Amino acid sequence: MRILLTTLNSKYIHTNLSLKYLYSVVADSGLDVELREFTINNERDLVFGEIMRGGYDLVCFSCYVWNIEQIRSLCSDLKKARPDLRILLGGPEVSYESERFLRDNPWADFIIRGEGEKPFSQFCRELISGNRDFSKVSSLTYWGLDTVLSNEAGSLPYMDRLPFPYTYLEVETDKIVYYESVRGCPFRCSYCISSVDSTVRELSLERVRRDIGYLMYKNIRQVKFIDRTFNYNKARAGEIWQYIIDKDNGTTNFHFEICGDLLDSDSFRVLSRARKGLFQFEIGVQSANPYTLREISRKTETAEVLQNISKLMELGTIEVHVDLIAGLPCEDYRSFAESFDRVYAVHPSVLQLGFLKLLKGTRIRREAREHGYIYRDKAPYEVISNKYMTAIDFVKLKMVTTVLDLYYNRGGFQRTLEFLIEDMEVTPFRFFERLADFYYSGKYHMASHKKEDLYRILYRFAMKQEAKLSGISTRAEHFLTLDMMDALNPEVVRRFMEKGWELK
Repeated sequence: MRILLTTLNSKYIHTNLSLKYLYSVVADSGLDVELREFTINNERDLVFGEIMRGGYDLVCFSCYVWNIEQIRSLCSDLKKARPDLRILLGGPEVSYESERFLRDNPWADFIIRGEGEKPFSQFCRELISGNRDFSKVSSLTYWGLDTVLSNEAGSLPYMDRLPFPYTYLEVETDKIVYYESVRGCPFRCSYCISSVDSTVRELSLERVRRDIGYLMYKNIRQVKFIDRTFNYNKARAGEIWQYIIDKDNGTTNFHFEICGDLLDSDSFRVLSRARKGLFQFEIGVQSANPYTLREISRKTETAEVLQNISKLMELGTIEVHVDLIAGLPCEDYRSFAESFDRVYAVHPSVLQLGFLKLLKGTRIRREAREHGYIYRDKAPYEVISNKYMTAIDFVKLKMVTTVLDLYYNRGGFQRTLEFLIEDMEVTPFRFFERLADFYYSGKYHMASHKKEDLYRILYRFAMKQEAKLSGISTRAEHFLTLDMMDALNPEVVRRFMEKGWELK
């Protein structure tokens, strides 16, 4: 029997850790198992053709909000072409409402709900034995004779018993390597899929040191920990950070999602020793509105989080990405603007504006009617409106996100942004709101732009303020030139000066 483990990643540089675990648990089983990863940007015919040419008997897809719609279409075609092909699905997008999913998608034969290593191993044992008694496979939803059946969930394996995937697989040095030291999350944020699982299980420190030591030995460009709250155990987090600092190879960057208010003096003492570029942190503020935080069961102290973000930025060695989520309960447009301004004030490396997704299995999806949520029918189930913000409010926030990404998150405009916000005497949010109005009214959003053209567009924006603030465009030109000299190579700057500030 030929088995394919596959998925559609969102980008080429991304990899799928779940499939690597599944491959590892059956690598010595004697089954003919192949692992291949595609992306959502691959041509549909290419993926279809590669799977058809493989002559597989069973194809297993890892399903997420970013790929489920394409997987639906692809699998439907595969089943039409090969009615005898068996299709097994897993991942968060099919782990909830699984029986309904099978009824709505008759091309699917099996779904493994939740953690897949143990059920997949049991499933493969049934294939090897020839009995195919799938009632023995825990957490499996599948077709019986004329009905859909669901088996009870089994016990979860100890983390240290899970194989290290790169014992069996080559490390892909040109991609981000995902690593997991903890499963589950101690917090219960209503919008997060991790809040559904109340258990928190961790790898031993000895195992973590061995695993990441190997990845550093391989000179991986970036190792991204997918732990939902890496520093929930402060002492453990500190020991891992210290180990990485001690073994630093000068190349590998480590990304962690952390809780900002759990950073303490011991954390900063360890982090202060890290070289620049060794660590990258993602910190979810989500909202600064206390009513919103209470409604989503997020027990954080915003002032403390922001203070710690400021301390991280003062270290000057750690890239800090801070998240805000638009569309949370009790947060209207003005409240979101205030949350934005409070986060912007600490000047994180990247300020990421996300939009609420009402994911299957989450409490916020069950409470959608209470908050008046209207959201997209198809994955990723993004909010369209709620009783706190209109659909046009969200459109405006999307516009703000566009210019924020171009001019703040992309870098290269720091002096000019500081000058314009101060000279125009506006809050950061109102500045980006005005810049977004200018950018979209000028139809600049209808085409992609080289970075040097973004300087010209920002200069034209400054010129438009001239009627109210005499001389602002001349002063802005000075700061734009300084920013440009830092961000662009000398030859690009020379060509820019020859062409002038007019956008052709």
